[in-house]
Amino acid sequence: MVTVGNRKPVKRKPGRPRGASAVAHDRILDAVYELLQTQSVRNLQIQEVCRKAGVSKPTIYKWWPTKAAMVMAMFEQRMVRRLPSIEGLSAEQLIRVAVPGLIRLFNGPFGKVAAEMIAAGQSEPALLREFRDRYVLKRRKVAVKALEDAYASGEMKRSVDPELLLDLIFGPIYFRLLVKHQPLDQVFGKDLLDYVLRPAVTC
Repeated sequence: MVTVGNRKPVKRKPGRPRGASAVAHDRILDAVYELLQTQSVRNLQIQEVCRKAGVSKPTIYKWWPTKAAMVMAMFEQRMVRRLPSIEGLSAEQLIRVAVPGLIRLFNGPFGKVAAEMIAAGQSEPALLREFRDRYVLKRRKVAVKALEDAYASGEMKRSVDPELLLDLIFGPIYFRLLVKHQPLDQVFGKDLLDYVLRPAVTC
């Protein structure tokens, strides 16, 4: 909120900043992205981000109150946007688009950062909450709605609850990402979908 002369305070509009602020904002997110190529989320230090982005700590805290919020902002704006869009697809289309797209990104920097946020989140609840609320649950909400519509239209059998079906599909993907006991590749993704979706699709 900003006061101009004797005028009433004016609220700043939410969203991406403009002008010089936008440049600093982007430099910070770029710095976080670059630093996380060679170090973990847990070890990332605000001071390092400041040095690399050429900004002060107050500049960072103006937008993000915690390291968790800053890392999640970078994840959303530099990584999540690379996932294929799932809006407006039927349930089966959504799943068949989302699974190979997620596997592809999990085999790169996206997967590294996602795994580190989950790992660090076990001792830093704020980080896990940011990851869950701003990434997992947002996409999951779209998928659950598509499944409910598919059940209602008869496109898919309501053999299981939509939340459980999503866990059956995406749980093994996250398990291979985190444990690395078997390859997380597109052959695995195709076999997984064939196994889980075949009993659920009506035609």
